[in-house]
Amino acid sequence: MSQAASQLAPKERLRVAVHAADSPRRVALGRVVAEAGHIVVGIGDTADVVLADGDGPPGETRPVVTLGGADEDLAGVLPRDADASQIDAAIRAVAAGLIVRLPGTREREAGFGAMRESEAHALLTPRELEVLAALAEGMTNKAIARRLDISLHTVKFHVESLFRKLGARTRTEAVAKASERRRRETITL
Repeated sequence: MSQAASQLAPKERLRVAVHAADSPRRVALGRVVAEAGHIVVGIGDTADVVLADGDGPPGETRPVVTLGGADEDLAGVLPRDADASQIDAAIRAVAAGLIVRLPGTREREAGFGAMRESEAHALLTPRELEVLAALAEGMTNKAIARRLDISLHTVKFHVESLFRKLGARTRTEAVAKASERRRRETITL
């Protein structure tokens, strides 16, 4: 073994709960997780990450990597046919607090730029509205996380989403654009 190879730290073993509606898919995904060197645990057990086939378990608070799911609010979103190396990389990244999307997905194309005109009037979620109100008060991400009882990572995710939906680059610009949008969309009777 070379000296450089011996200095590399071994890969961390994570506890991964596998959520799938049908048993054969759950077993197959469990095998992928185990072959990547992780520990497969039950969905009700303590886990670092949940790997879900399709949409994640309702009300899940742990980081979730979904395969083919439609919930873009989850930390990791991969196509249903993701390979073992992509799944392992996503599990590790999500456990480290990162957001995972494959290149070419809508999230990646949109980046932090303004949305296309057809999407410009996308509705803000209730949580995004709460974060926006806190931004308008001049609160820091840390203070917002405390007030809303969510993680700092989740606050950053919502702020990024607000920037994208409102076509803003700063917090002040996001508040100003939301205020202008509200004035335009208010119907006077």
